[in-house]
Amino acid sequence: MKGGLTKSQVDRLGDKLRNNLHNETDLKLLDEFRRSFHEAYKTAINTIRDRTNIEPTGRPAKSTSAIIEKLKRESIRLSQIQDIAGCRIVVATIIEQNVVVSSLYEAFPEKIIVDRRLKPSHGYRGVHIISQINEKPIEIQVRSTLQHLWAEFSEKLSDVVDPSIKYGGGDAIVRKLLQDCTLLVEEIERIELGIAGRKKKKLDRNNKIQLEDFQGNVGKIKNKMAKELKNFIREYSELSEQ
Repeated sequence: MKGGLTKSQVDRLGDKLRNNLHNETDLKLLDEFRRSFHEAYKTAINTIRDRTNIEPTGRPAKSTSAIIEKLKRESIRLSQIQDIAGCRIVVATIIEQNVVVSSLYEAFPEKIIVDRRLKPSHGYRGVHIISQINEKPIEIQVRSTLQHLWAEFSEKLSDVVDPSIKYGGGDAIVRKLLQDCTLLVEEIERIELGIAGRKKKKLDRNNKIQLEDFQGNVGKIKNKMAKELKNFIREYSELSEQ
């Protein structure tokens, strides 16, 4: 049962919504369905707090309009949508991201891990944990700071320039800009993982000094990229308000 509806009833409702064949009663059923995720969402939030001591941001349910848009945009059944309810955790580095993902992997007995660092989605990097709580899928996004800034930048470009940018469309110049940014994020993460691996080894004094200098330079590059992305986001936010 899904929010008082069977799976087949949920999918029939989704078909009507996708094809603009719905009426006021159908919209009320959709609202009932989306609200049925609230308790599972609360359980997920409490589990995350207990396991990580991090306060996630999130929403207990997508809006009805966002659900309908997704049904029209993607070849997916309503019962298959995994992010009707979800939350997000943002941590400083990929090292911390790995720690949090490992902790949450153990915390949720039924889950699917979608690692968008291994296979970025239109440049998007991050790790999604889809946990099943009382037969409700709850999406938990875990991002590093740079991954989050990239995602915010992509969202802002989609809002201001072209909505299709978020899904791999838009002008070629914009797509290249996003791709260049995600490749830089990937390189920084690779270096951070390398530094973490070397720290675990026994190093002599000279190697330790070299490693600290190298880490400092990577930190400067990372801070510069974060600053640039924040500036981009601010500029496009100002454009959207004009």
